Amino acid sequence: MSDQILRPTGLACFNWRIEQTRFGTTEHMSASDLFTQSAAENAYSAATIEVLEGLEPVRRRPGMYVGGTDERALHHLVAEVIDNAMDEAVAGHANRIEVELHSDGSVAVTDNGRGIPVDPHPRFPKKSALEVIMTTLHSGGKFSDKAYQTSGGLHGVGVSVVNALADYMRVEVARGKQLWAQEFSRGQPVTKLENLGQTPNRRGTMVRFRPDSQIFGSRVAFRPARLHKMARSKAYLFRGVEIRWRCAPELLAEGDETPAEDTFHFPGGLEDFLLHALDGHEFFGERPFAGRVDFSSNKGSVEWALTWTPGRDALISSYCNTIPTPQGGTHEAGFWSAVTRGLRAHGERVGNRRAANITRDDVMGTAAAMISVFIREPEFVGQTKDRLATTEAQKLVENAVRDRVDHWLAGDPKLASAILDYVVERAEERMRRRAEKETERKTATRKLRLPGKLADCSAATKEGSEIFLVEGDSAGGSAKQARDRKFQAVLPLRGKILNVLGASGSKLGQNQELTDLCQALGTGLGAKYAGEDLRYDRVIIMTDADVDGAHIASLLMTFFFAHMRPLIEAGHLYLAVPPLYRLTQGAVSAWARDEAEKERLLAEGLGGKGKVEVSRFKGLGEMMPKQLRETTMDPATRTLIRVSLAEDEPGETDSLVERLMGKKAELRFRYIQENARFAEDLDL
Repeated sequence: MSDQILRPTGLACFNWRIEQTRFGTTEHMSASDLFTQSAAENAYSAATIEVLEGLEPVRRRPGMYVGGTDERALHHLVAEVIDNAMDEAVAGHANRIEVELHSDGSVAVTDNGRGIPVDPHPRFPKKSALEVIMTTLHSGGKFSDKAYQTSGGLHGVGVSVVNALADYMRVEVARGKQLWAQEFSRGQPVTKLENLGQTPNRRGTMVRFRPDSQIFGSRVAFRPARLHKMARSKAYLFRGVEIRWRCAPELLAEGDETPAEDTFHFPGGLEDFLLHALDGHEFFGERPFAGRVDFSSNKGSVEWALTWTPGRDALISSYCNTIPTPQGGTHEAGFWSAVTRGLRAHGERVGNRRAANITRDDVMGTAAAMISVFIREPEFVGQTKDRLATTEAQKLVENAVRDRVDHWLAGDPKLASAILDYVVERAEERMRRRAEKETERKTATRKLRLPGKLADCSAATKEGSEIFLVEGDSAGGSAKQARDRKFQAVLPLRGKILNVLGASGSKLGQNQELTDLCQALGTGLGAKYAGEDLRYDRVIIMTDADVDGAHIASLLMTFFFAHMRPLIEAGHLYLAVPPLYRLTQGAVSAWARDEAEKERLLAEGLGGKGKVEVSRFKGLGEMMPKQLRETTMDPATRTLIRVSLAEDEPGETDSLVERLMGKKAELRFRYIQENARFAEDLDL
């Protein structure tokens, strides 16, 4: 199977980010294989070693720098440019940023900061500092604290990567009352640095670029709504900046609520951000618990807003130097440690002994929180900066927040008591569930007696175990014969399950397929979900490679998203990738997932003799157990897709799922109209 990101038919509508996971390979080598290997070794010489220079590595491997070539990576380019402007604002040199989406598909980001230096670079006297920054990896003014105390751009690869992946870029710098400009294409300068004359009333930098269709595809296009939300979220993170948004009206589809012009300035900071994200939902207290503290020795600051929303899943977003950290990190760990310890201490003060059992998971369960830190030289996991790894950040945040938590709880005893009782109830429910699950797996299985025909595995623990959710008894029969009984379980589901969006609790309880599924997994739903009770390490949706199969997978993912979202966030949900075709030439066989792979195999040949026979599988039940095991269930040869959430802003994914899977057909129709031009590879 090839190592590429897969897009199952019918599932691409979800704004969920999908990652591929490979669980090992097994190779068998014959005499001919040894001969081929020997020839390959002889062909491997010094001449085959490539040395990539300048920005060529970025164009060869964009995934290393922006995470891929999909829509998320495309919009990450804009984030890199905005982050540079935000660094100027946070450093106190700018108070206004303009983001403009032009009709030709380009984006311009303008700030009123100091402007990129344009004088000759000491190391490269024939080049200006501007050209060095734009065309050289690991160049910039943020490796030390001489120009910036804190910054989001850290590695010197941000704007140069944008330049490498843009077919057009223009940079204008107003500095010293002079206006300078230079243009680039695909990482190379196409004009020299030009002095355009005096500009006494202008200062700062303007970067305008258009993404390269050679990298992102011929249909490359920014989403106005996504850029609008990105600009708004940045304004929430720094109270001292005003961000102005403009979009060419012709880029806004009919019915699109994104304005052509807007201005963002939020003196309330993260508290305003959290109230906007809650969107009228009930929470504890009249206002969220919010604050801002500067670290000692001028090491930065932390700002937060926190409350709890009973009946809703957790809503948590964190940032470092205005960079979103969707996977959390050390700053989140320090914050939740401070809150957890504060609640325990308050319980001890008021004589509530049950508070000693509170854990971080109990506190975070239905919390709604925004956390933002500014620190020097932060360390992130990867260039896309999804997780903060700076060890010092945990202690800095915990020490800064802890006293504020104690004062907040002591200052409002009635509110503190209500929150403490709520968190304690969650802790006691968790402990009750754990006590119920302390029996052996076999005992628990006998008690279930599932009418859903669960064929359980024999493993006594959930580590490494898997459950396959398959459609129908026919596919279930093949899967039960193909599985490894030690660690693989199979649960057949009859037909299409209930679309849970908008369904009442009574309907959920009456649906036999969902009841069986919940009993098999062992966890509760919604606010009662207990991740430690999950009976399997991987939950794998295995449906036919056709439209009906994609629909069933969509309904199942909607169920997990609506009622078991922590299961997705913890990385337990997967999609199996069964083949659509089998190609046979003599004694040689190969499998193809889709039409494109089939055509590629036909063009390359299989290496056998005679005519290539092509057979299409109409369903998993049509496959022999041996074939199903080899292509879809054996960890040594299969390909799985891990399902994970890609949250750009709290509530965005919820809104999209509601539009696509909710009761209102007009929202679905409008979405199809707005995005029909992006549809491809339809299986009709």
